[in-house]
Amino acid sequence: MDESSQAQNRRERRSNVLLTAVIELSGRTLDVKLRNLSADGALVESDCLPVEGAEIRFKRGDLIVAGKVIWVRGTRAGINFHTPLTPEALLRHVPTPRPRVAPDFRRPGLASRPLSPSEKIAAARWAVTPAHDVPGE
Repeated sequence: MDESSQAQNRRERRSNVLLTAVIELSGRTLDVKLRNLSADGALVESDCLPVEGAEIRFKRGDLIVAGKVIWVRGTRAGINFHTPLTPEALLRHVPTPRPRVAPDFRRPGLASRPLSPSEKIAAARWAVTPAHDVPGE
């Protein structure tokens, strides 16, 4: 299944995150990285993932929800939750974005200070001196 078509067919908007989570499968637990989360599912990443169609329990903090592995591609897998998360539960596990820091600098101006007398003389000489030799000289 093409992942780009999945993104176009999603019912819920996913929030990009980078958090740790756990998948329980047949009595064993797998530590995974949670890449994104929505009310209907999650994208997880791990070197050891369950196969497509596996019934799992997804755990993140106090959130425990049953689901099914819908697809696996390399080290990433998509999980569909059997019961959608409430907006409150979802917001508890999606951190608020940090405010962007505006750069606190300004580009220096071309004339940040007046030229000294010797700099004025050098600039005047440079401005009237040709960049190349004049033919015949």
